[in-house]
Amino acid sequence: MKIYTKTGDSGETGLFGGTRISKASDRVESYGEVDELNSVIGLARMNPIDDERDALLRTIQSELFNVGAELAARPGKDVGIPKVDEPQVQTLERAIDTAEEELEPLAFFILPGGSPAASHLHHARTVCRRAERRVVSLAQQDEVRPALIRYLNRLSDLLFVLARLANHRAGVADVPWKGRDKKAGGSGDS
Repeated sequence: MKIYTKTGDSGETGLFGGTRISKASDRVESYGEVDELNSVIGLARMNPIDDERDALLRTIQSELFNVGAELAARPGKDVGIPKVDEPQVQTLERAIDTAEEELEPLAFFILPGGSPAASHLHHARTVCRRAERRVVSLAQQDEVRPALIRYLNRLSDLLFVLARLANHRAGVADVPWKGRDKKAGGSGDS
């Protein structure tokens, strides 16, 4: 496969099925955000929590390719790629539940950061939230299967829990957000 085709030089790209659309369209922005999320998860995998979670993230990367492919097609067009649906959402939910068994219940908002693994997972979580918002925006104008939005929503929850788990395993405590506390840099006004 040739890397450059020159067909996008005018600011348009082709969807699966051949339809040409602007690279600034919400559809292209949506699958672009999912692609960025996939790359950021790849970075997070550089510091794996354990083999089981690394395998899960690798599977998620493949599923994100499927999400991107579906978004890169005309609505309703079958591109011959497995669809992310309720079974994948349920897998994410089970992974969240399993990870939370190892963690203390969260009673406060926490600041992102800590260990390198947790920091990358928090970054992936925020990119996932952005991708989700972009897909929701697309769904307000065009057909998007609701399962894609549920998947991205649950994935951001999983990435948050995995960030906490990474810190827990590294012996790094969650840092609570102090809100408007003067010590945390707030104004202290009530």
